[in-house]
Formats: sequence, C-alpha cells, structure tokens
Amino acid sequence: WIRAVIGLASQRLTLSFHLQFTEEKLGQAEKTELDAHLENLLCRAECTKQNTERIMKQTEVLLQPNPNVRIEEFLYEKLEKKVPTRMNNHEVLGLSMIESGSEFGPGTAYGNALIKCGETEKQIGGAEREFIQSSAINFLTPFRNFLEGDFKTILKERKLLQVKRLDLDAAKTRLKKARVPDARAVAEQDLRMTQSEFDRQAEITRLLLEGVSSTHAHHLRCLTDFVEAQTTYYAQSYQYMVDLQKQLGSFPSTFSSNNNQSSSSSGGASISVPTIPLSASMLSPSPGLGLSGFHELRNSSGSRKARVLYDYDAAGSSELSLLADEVIMVSSVPGMDSDWLMGERGTQKGKVPITYLELLN
Repeated sequence: WIRAVIGLASQRLTLSFHLQFTEEKLGQAEKTELDAHLENLLCRAECTKQNTERIMKQTEVLLQPNPNVRIEEFLYEKLEKKVPTRMNNHEVLGLSMIESGSEFGPGTAYGNALIKCGETEKQIGGAEREFIQSSAINFLTPFRNFLEGDFKTILKERKLLQVKRLDLDAAKTRLKKARVPDARAVAEQDLRMTQSEFDRQAEITRLLLEGVSSTHAHHLRCLTDFVEAQTTYYAQSYQYMVDLQKQLGSFPSTFSSNNNQSSSSSGGASISVPTIPLSASMLSPSPGLGLSGFHELRNSSGSRKARVLYDYDAAGSSELSLLADEVIMVSSVPGMDSDWLMGERGTQKGKVPITYLELLN
C-alpha cells in the first residue's frame, strides 16, 4: 500500500513537471527567471565553448591541412592506438632533393646545391614536427580538456538546474490551484522543498560557471605557449634558410645569372625578398691572386696555372669540362668575354668560367 501511494505521488509529480514544461512553451504558465548574474555567467560559458571549438578547429587545420590525415589521426586517437609516423611536406621535399643531388653527383655544383637544400628542408621539417607536437600538448589538449571535462559538467548541472526550476514552478502552480486547507498545506511544503532544492542547485551551477574565469586565465597561458612555439619554429626556419643562402652564395654567380635576367626582363610585378649581402670573398678565392690576377692575365699574352674550385660541365664543344681541385693552364684570348678564359688540359682545350678558378702563384 505504501509503495502504491509513493508510486502514485511520483507519477503525479512527473505529470505536473511535463505539464509545466508544456504550458511554458505555450505561454500559459509563469516561469521563474534566473537572476541576471547567473544568466550572464551562462551566456559567457556558452560563448567560451563556441569560441574554443572554433579556435581548436582552425588550429588543427593549421597544424595538419590534410583533412583525410586529420580524420585518420582522430580515429587512431579514439581507438587509443599510436599514430603511424609519416614525413611532412618539408621532409619529403628534402629527401627528393637529396636523392636528386646524389644522382647528379655530390661533386657537381648543382648536385651539391641540391643536397644542401634538401638537408635544410629536412631541418625545417624537423622544426615543424617539434612545433606541431608542442602545440598539440600545450595548446590543443587544454582546450579539448575544457570541452570534454569542465564544460560537460557545466551542461549537466545546468540541465539539473532546469529540472529544479520546472519542479519549483510546478509546485507554485499546485499551490495556486489548491483550495482545501490540507491540500494547501501539502502544496506549501512542496514549494518550500522545491525552492530549497532550486536555490542549492543554482548555487552549485553559479560556482561552476564562475570557474570559467580561471579557464580563461589558463587558456591565456596556453596561448602564450602557442605563440612562443610559433616564434621558435619560424626563427629556426629563418636561421636555417639564412645559413643555406650563405652556402649557396659561395657558389659561382653564373648559377643565378639566368634567373636574375629572366626575372628582370619579365616585366611582371616583383617581390622583395630579404637577402643576405654577399661579400666579394664569397665569390672569389682568397688564397690565390684574386680578381686582380685575372685582370693582369687578360692584359698579357702569357698563360698561368689555375686550380679548379668546382666541377663544371661544358655546355658546348667550345667549352672545357672541369673537375674540382685539378690544375689546368689558362690564358686570355683577344675578343673573349671577360668572364671566360681559355683553359688547357693536356691536348684538351676550351673556354672556362673564371669564377670556377683560382690563379696560382
């Protein structure tokens, strides 16, 4: 009998709960409004959730632009399996350059330059990998923990607050409809109980919502870490490229002359790129006689010994191929371009670029 009475009372409360909800939707029942402070806290929490999701999504796109790879990594994470290691774009490009340079020959200027570029691209790829790992741990993980932890707790308590509010308003409605003194006494007791439960749940929800302020402070620290990781990554990449530019600057200037001429004659819009100033010592050998020696040789009819600085592949039958560190005889021929000399190796003869040579005493 007691169980039957309790079950009947529970059914009546559930019925009044749903009736209150329906009448509110239809505008036929009064609704207890939350205080303005609590409403503002709820709005701020929802705003924090939406913007955290948006920032996370765009950060993930930045760190991994390929959507298929992002889906694959998500599935591995859900299955709690280790994501297979794969090379990033810089590392793939670096490997391709190194393999191509090895095929051309590390002893050739072009092959050597390709290998140096490839090694630099791999260094940048390593720096990018460290940046992605640091950003995932120090930036994305705290954001994800908020969405999957703190905010889910807030949602749970907010939903419970909504239930308590509906119970409170349903109790108010029952009190208004009660006519018999005994019924009114029961309704008043229900109202006091539901009011107490609502107030307690409102306080719990308020405390959780006020904790969003500390979440903002924590996310600010995470943002600072993210900026520092970006700064380190870009600084490392810039330094790697500066070092590479210096190394390429030590190669003969004839390698870049065609590109410079085509870019200057194209007539299109030019792009200003920071460059590292190259001193004359990078383009001419210091141990030999330098440019003045070539000038004296061109003004004389004699020949001189010269050491070859870099491999050179002849572009035609009128030129002489060279091997690094070999010694040849060079002389000037009237009417020849000032950037060239006539080279001799035994019975072989042909034009050679002076930027590949070091005159010997």
